Amino acid sequence: MSDRDGGTGPLLLGVRHHGPGSARAVRAALEAAGPRTVLIEGPPEADALIELAADEDMRPPVALLAHVVDEPGRSAFWPLAEFSPEWVAIRWALDHGVPARFIDLPATHTLAWGREEGEEQKQEASEKREQQGEGEPGGLPSEPAEAVRIDPLAVLAETAGYDDAERWWEDVIEHRGASDGDAFAPFEVLGEAMGALREAFGTGGHERDLVREAYMRLQVRAAQREFGDDVAVVCGAWHVPALRQRTTVAADRALLKGLPKAKADMTWVPWTHRRLSRMSGYGAGIDSPGWYGHLFGAADRPIERWMTKVARLLRDEDRPVSSAHVIEAVRLADTLAAMRGRPLPGLTETTDAVRAVMCEGSDVPLSLVHDRLVVGDVLGEVPAAAPAVPLQRDLDRLQRRLRLKPEAQERELELDLRKENDAGRSRLLHRLRLLGIEWGEPAASRGSTGTFRETWRLRWEPELAVRVAEAGVWGTTVLAAATAKAEADAVGARSLADVTGLAERCLLAELPDALPVVMRILADRAALDADVGHLAQALPALVRSLRYGDVRGTGTEALAEVAAGLAERVFVGLPPACAALDADAAEEMRGHVDAVHGAVGLLGEGEGEGQGEDSASRGGIRGRWHGVLRTLSGRDTVPGVVRGRAVRLLLDDGALGQEEAARLMGLVLSPGTEPADAAAWIEGFVGGGSGGGMLLVHDERLLGLVDAWLTGVPGDAFTDVLPLLRRTFSAYEPGVRRTLGELVRRGPGTRGGATATATASGIPGFAPDLDAARADAVLPVLRLLLGPDETEDVDGPGDRSTNGSSTNDTSTNDNGADDNDLVGVGR
Repeated sequence: MSDRDGGTGPLLLGVRHHGPGSARAVRAALEAAGPRTVLIEGPPEADALIELAADEDMRPPVALLAHVVDEPGRSAFWPLAEFSPEWVAIRWALDHGVPARFIDLPATHTLAWGREEGEEQKQEASEKREQQGEGEPGGLPSEPAEAVRIDPLAVLAETAGYDDAERWWEDVIEHRGASDGDAFAPFEVLGEAMGALREAFGTGGHERDLVREAYMRLQVRAAQREFGDDVAVVCGAWHVPALRQRTTVAADRALLKGLPKAKADMTWVPWTHRRLSRMSGYGAGIDSPGWYGHLFGAADRPIERWMTKVARLLRDEDRPVSSAHVIEAVRLADTLAAMRGRPLPGLTETTDAVRAVMCEGSDVPLSLVHDRLVVGDVLGEVPAAAPAVPLQRDLDRLQRRLRLKPEAQERELELDLRKENDAGRSRLLHRLRLLGIEWGEPAASRGSTGTFRETWRLRWEPELAVRVAEAGVWGTTVLAAATAKAEADAVGARSLADVTGLAERCLLAELPDALPVVMRILADRAALDADVGHLAQALPALVRSLRYGDVRGTGTEALAEVAAGLAERVFVGLPPACAALDADAAEEMRGHVDAVHGAVGLLGEGEGEGQGEDSASRGGIRGRWHGVLRTLSGRDTVPGVVRGRAVRLLLDDGALGQEEAARLMGLVLSPGTEPADAAAWIEGFVGGGSGGGMLLVHDERLLGLVDAWLTGVPGDAFTDVLPLLRRTFSAYEPGVRRTLGELVRRGPGTRGGATATATASGIPGFAPDLDAARADAVLPVLRLLLGPDETEDVDGPGDRSTNGSSTNDTSTNDNGADDNDLVGVGR
């Protein structure tokens, strides 16, 4: 085989990684040369995996994943797309029965190399901090500044008069067809250009490349001894001059002497177009993998086919795009390419044409085109025969059984936990989250607020394969690994709230073996923790967990016992803990009071259900909590924001009458109270997004008290309380604020329909008794909303019409609704 520099030797095919033009050129050169073996830049540990590239279930983009066996988090990827020259070389070799081998520096060295550098950097950073008198870092140190690394393509583009390396590469390489002249010409020219660059810039800041290239030269020599000069080498164009360099075997081996080693495993994993893009952080990435994939796959008329794809996407998004738009966009792209002196329209020209013709100059739909097509969400597939850790195999089995296929594009998944398959999906996703494999993220459910509904946002990222490998140290199955991880997390938890949160996650993930361990640690931590704030933070998660038993069939007896004991300790310790707090601590304590109140509500609902003492037990825990709230509301040493919130919670629960609430507010807003304390009380009573605005709208007594107090605040004190009041009332909905303003402007007792009742009762906005006529007026509307009550039909179906109205009793109220039916609706 003839070397391109005029001598004999291997055929060196210098390429750009992930370049469709390079991929086509490599295929043409291999067809023309017919080598006996193909050597490819990549880790030699993957030689045994090359045969899998011919498997019918292997669909790029994929990546070779190498990780340290005893440290799975230390890993490296070698991504390959369908349009990657290395992938084309592999497939050509397999199709022609030619051996293919990887010749780059083994991953066992590169992974260990990175680990040693990380440790050295950490030690250097630690020594520097000690010299500067600083403590230990909170995270890993940043990498030290390296020598300036040149971008060879950018230098060549600038030399050719281009200000964009991507455009230069497209014009020179990517737009070449498969039959554009000599199949070896582009590699000769590119190799000469890289040789000139290396003479001018040396290594260009790529110091490690000297070691890598020494190893590659040794592998090329070994292949030549076996196959002669019928050897083709596919590598990055930057390495071509170094592989042509005449060196001795001894010199190359000397560069490799003393390299660190680490035991590494390697496999194929799915990759995505999005991870091929440079924005994902992959150093050899490209800006437009979807566009390059289109260029490689389009047999002819690539611009016309691309515009058709864009039009289809925009039509799917309800944009009015016709075939005429496609024709005009193609013409404009061709015209722009001619005006700019380019051989064919590139991505820049097609994007400009799409923006002008199909998007009417707007970048909003154009961003959709860029995201879905220029980058894309193509996810590769790997055959089941590929090596994998046992945990990965169990995960694959569960994904197939639950029909939960990984996808690159984000999607929402609604689960009904009453269905067996959906419950299994929920368990799997929660177990993976416990293991740090964030495939799914819980989201708020739009369809229902019931505990039998779950909503997830799913998106599979290639890096999750590394997380699976890391989690493999906990077990060989998802269930075993999640159980072991939960037990370890419970032992290492830093706070009581962390343990209760873990107990909740164990119930969600249905880990019956881990839950006793977590509960034992939880009980021990709760018994030793005397901080009421910690107890108040822990109680809500614990009580929420009690509700999962109904749908998931999980036993929660141990949780109920711990929750009840925790609640009692909160009840005892909360009043003393609320005394003499500053403003920030008082605001934090108000949050604790809210959290405990919600937890008590849930605990009271579930406690004693189905037993004779149901009412007593419910009333007991709620009654004790109401007693705590009354204590808080009446102590002058408790901050105003906490006292106000305690009164509001009692009022909402019906444990405090309207008259008493108005009396307490009147006392707080009396002239003898400091304005700042009164403003804080108002914040606790009607602030915090608790519906306080609507309370003031419907209770003009309270509104009148607030209004009278506010207008009586002295000018010097008003400036101090204004920020707190503004924060309180600015949280209301615009409609609520507008209504309150109108009521204040008109004055109390002047609301349209309330004037007569106000006069009769002597209290603004309230009548002495229920107005039955006004209440009955809403019942026909309720009938339409709720439908007929089937339980009313006590006399048989013949006594009712199809709409639920009586056929026998003709007495109706003023609105035409049947009185008997109204009783049913009310019930």
